[in-house]
Amino acid sequence: MKIAIAATNKEKSAQISDQGGRAPYYLIFDEKGILLEKIKNPFAVGGGGAGFAVAKMMQNKNVDIVVAGTIGEKMAKALEERKIKWYVKKGIASQIIQEIKSNAK
Repeated sequence: MKIAIAATNKEKSAQISDQGGRAPYYLIFDEKGILLEKIKNPFAVGGGGAGFAVAKMMQNKNVDIVVAGTIGEKMAKALEERKIKWYVKKGIASQIIQEIKSNAK
C-alpha cells in the first residue's frame, strides 16, 4: 500500500497542505510508514486541472490513498475514477501516516 500526503515541504515533519491539487509537495509512504519518495508537485502553479493531473500522477505512482487538507470536487472525482481512496486531514505528515496505519489494522 502506498499513501501520498500533500505537504507544505519535503520533510516527514511537514504540515499537510491545505491544497490538494496545488500542494507544493507530495510525500509517498509505504504501509509501514517509510518515506519512499518526495515529489515537488509540478502542478502546484499554473492553469486549471491541477486536481485531475495530480490524480493521474498518483495513479502512475501506484498510490492507494491520498491525504490533503482539502480536496476539491474535481480532484475527488478523478481520484475515485482511479480507485484511489482520499482523506481530508490536518496535521503533520508523519503523524497522519501513523494514524492511517493504526486504523488499517
